[in-house]
Amino acid sequence: MIEYQIADEAVKAINSGDRVFVHGVSATPVPLVKAMTNRHSELKDVEVIHLHTEGPAPYSDPEYKDSFFVNALFVGANVRKAVNEGRGDYVPVFLSEVPNLFRNNILPLDVALVHVSPPDSHGYCSLGVSVDAAVAAVQSARYVIAQVNPNMPRTHGDGLIHVNEIDALVQTNDPLPEQVAPEPNEAELKIGKYCAELIDDGATMQMGIGAIPNAVLKSLTNHKDLGVHTEMFSDGVIELVEKGIINGRKKKIHPGKIVSGFVMGSKKTYDFIDDNPAVAMLDIAYINDTAVIRRNPKVTAINSAVEVDLTGQVCADSIGTYHYSGVGGQMDFIRGASLSPGGKPIIALPSTTNKGISRIVPFLKQGAGVVTTRAHVHYVVTEYGVANLYGKNLCQRAKALTGIAHPDHREELEKAIHERFNKK
Repeated sequence: MIEYQIADEAVKAINSGDRVFVHGVSATPVPLVKAMTNRHSELKDVEVIHLHTEGPAPYSDPEYKDSFFVNALFVGANVRKAVNEGRGDYVPVFLSEVPNLFRNNILPLDVALVHVSPPDSHGYCSLGVSVDAAVAAVQSARYVIAQVNPNMPRTHGDGLIHVNEIDALVQTNDPLPEQVAPEPNEAELKIGKYCAELIDDGATMQMGIGAIPNAVLKSLTNHKDLGVHTEMFSDGVIELVEKGIINGRKKKIHPGKIVSGFVMGSKKTYDFIDDNPAVAMLDIAYINDTAVIRRNPKVTAINSAVEVDLTGQVCADSIGTYHYSGVGGQMDFIRGASLSPGGKPIIALPSTTNKGISRIVPFLKQGAGVVTTRAHVHYVVTEYGVANLYGKNLCQRAKALTGIAHPDHREELEKAIHERFNKK
């Protein structure tokens, strides 16, 4: 007989000084997070560690700074202010290496707060929409508290956990948070078209969520035999599966299967992955391993950036010293794609910010993080075209990037090229 507790009782296992992992994205266990935060008067110096989480993050509020400290492996909107105001910090790390931080006791976990499907007849729950680093957290934590929810999809792959591995269970019946990508604007549709032209039939794709990935997927309706091996996917993939465009036939590893670490989308996506043997939700240490990625043919990885300098350096996690997101899996897939037979690593971004500031710049902002080095970058795409930097010297790169910058900023970039490369 399985015994359930209320959230307030379950989180009493958290002690001052503990490091607590919080399950991420659409699996964020909001009731457990609230219950933990409600104990703020009893707790001191609790380190809360996680990747991107959905919903409120009350433990990051200023009034709880003596009770909780955010140690973000990815800086999402709900903790961005805390990290940049000193109530938290950011760990730069490849997504592929996050599970090793837990398993190798570099960041040992005292408690893991996770969100799972109800146990089946054999006693197994599923981590559902977010297996990624959560499976390593469950395996490594001293104490596991699981929120059990019938709305959590039961997924195939690495995310099965037996109830005997869980120390406390809490019942909920909350709908999962949904996130639908915005409709692409004109510039994003152009970027999507350029990216789609780089994707060959039979390619294995990696892309995330957002307007540009959505635009790319909308432009693939005439492609054939595409596969998916990615850290995450969303609604846009499903339409291509239903049309037979994504079928995984040409993949060398996990042929016929969509391989992912987490999903974040609408209920349509959650229903699609529920008990679907065509979807394998796997440990992110495996999915994002460059040695694994490169084994598939024509891996095409599409990733975004905050800004790109004229030599090809990519900043994707900060705006100067202001921490905005995280390293994530960009480098894992950029390198994996470049090593794949016929692979294409792509950085795709609008030429300007919403305020009209150029995102192709002579120099990265002071304090900006170089997520992808200029030696790793091949293709850069804006709404003005494609720059292939592979094999080009610094001056050639600068000219190619200027050619896809917004016309309003090309004169300034050409001047920077002259000053840098035409010295007598």
